Amino acid sequence: MVLGAFDLPAGTWFPTHEHPAHQLVWSARGVVAVKAGDAGWVLPPTRALWMPAGVRHRTGALGRAALRGIYADPARSPVSWPEPRMVVVRPLLRELLEYLTGDGVAPGARLRAEAVAFDLLEPLDVVPIVVPSPEDPRARDVERAVLANPADSRTLAEFGRDVGAAERTLARIFVRECRMPFGTWRTQARLRAALPLLAQGTPLETVAFRVGYSSASAFVAAFRRAVGVTPGAYFAG
Repeated sequence: MVLGAFDLPAGTWFPTHEHPAHQLVWSARGVVAVKAGDAGWVLPPTRALWMPAGVRHRTGALGRAALRGIYADPARSPVSWPEPRMVVVRPLLRELLEYLTGDGVAPGARLRAEAVAFDLLEPLDVVPIVVPSPEDPRARDVERAVLANPADSRTLAEFGRDVGAAERTLARIFVRECRMPFGTWRTQARLRAALPLLAQGTPLETVAFRVGYSSASAFVAAFRRAVGVTPGAYFAG
């Protein structure tokens, strides 16, 4: 492993890049976000993201964060997941990662600790939240409105009147350019907007209301259908 530590001010984003090595994206303190194409993840200290070598991505700090750079040579790594995977960071793995990113670890002790750390990589089976951007300027206007206010309850017909397009036209555009119906796309956009709030400990009722759901139970049901686990399981300590 190659390791490093970076203190990131809130709002700091690295440009889109890729690594020749596998990376475990983890923050010892604070919340970080990762975007790879149209997919996105939000990671409190209890979660990390395995990023395979060669996958283009961006990493940023949603608040002040202590990012740890943990890289593994693909030729020597016992883990070879081909797609990004969220990983559970339990206390033992956390202590090992902190130990490995510290100074003065002897080579033999480092190799033994790395072997244990790889054994402790426990994937959490979640579906990444994907919010593709349309190309059509009318659909882009709808996208901007929804991303600016996920709780906006206008129907596609109402959006259409505001952007100068028929409801059916907009519906076809979202299916063609985003590869999903508008209703699914808006759900994904709302859930992505909810992730930073959940990671920062915002009460569930407040999160649900701020992203357009009438109740916490409705929000939890939508989250579980889309992601595969409840918000509590996604961010469990």
